[in-house]
Amino acid sequence: MIDFHVHTTASDGQYSPSDIIRLAKEKGITAIAITDHDTVAGLEEGEKAAKEAGIKFIRGVELNIQWPTGEFHLLGLGLKEISPSLQEIIDNLQKNRQERNYLMFEKLKELFPELSWEELQEMFPDTVLGRPHFARYLVSKGIVKQNQVAFNKYLGKGRECYVPRTGANLDEAIVAITESGGCPVIAHPMSLFISWGKLPEVIQDIYDRGIVGLEAYHPGARNSECFRLNELGRKIGFFITGASDFHGEKIRRDRKLGHTCGGRKIDEKLIPEIEEIVEELRVKS
Repeated sequence: MIDFHVHTTASDGQYSPSDIIRLAKEKGITAIAITDHDTVAGLEEGEKAAKEAGIKFIRGVELNIQWPTGEFHLLGLGLKEISPSLQEIIDNLQKNRQERNYLMFEKLKELFPELSWEELQEMFPDTVLGRPHFARYLVSKGIVKQNQVAFNKYLGKGRECYVPRTGANLDEAIVAITESGGCPVIAHPMSLFISWGKLPEVIQDIYDRGIVGLEAYHPGARNSECFRLNELGRKIGFFITGASDFHGEKIRRDRKLGHTCGGRKIDEKLIPEIEEIVEELRVKS
């Protein structure tokens, strides 16, 4: 099995980079990419642990992109080194994320005065905070019973405490990933919230702009959608990836390391040329 989209405590995951590698080893995963949101802070630790465990390690990142509908997440896989252009994008995204966090917290505090920013930070030390952390904090305070309830009532798009994100420019992000020796890959395309009638044209444009990979297989999509994305991506010329988008059982119970849509294992049966892709990305990293 392989997994090209995994998160750690460097962003909004449950496990440290070392613990992710340990878990991957236990599950028989042979190649893994750590792709934390808007940060590369966990790559050094993850790469060291993977080398000791005998697991092929792909250096990655997941960047939030400014997009008119839904959300656009761009993976950079096989990063060789962090170029100044990529570091600048990461710095700006983290600054924007922090400002957004403050605004969301103020909205929450208006509803629940007992909340404490210091307490939230103490609960998640050395972590890039995001909405999943806010949700877990609300659960710990007894305000909601489950993380998803926090999103449904307060943190989801259009809800009372939601604040829109500011993303990076797509073309600049593609260049920055390429300058870092990586491959730009569009993550979970269904999150773009584009109809199937318009999606082929949009995906073709994304390919023409320099994105070379498409994450066709993702647990957030239906099986039929994943197979359709696979067919569309191959027709256009993308290399196809699959992933769990794993954050940890306490954060997303529906996502399992090394598995994707419909609980399928991510291996050569699902993506026949997966070993070739792994080797290419590993050379880049």
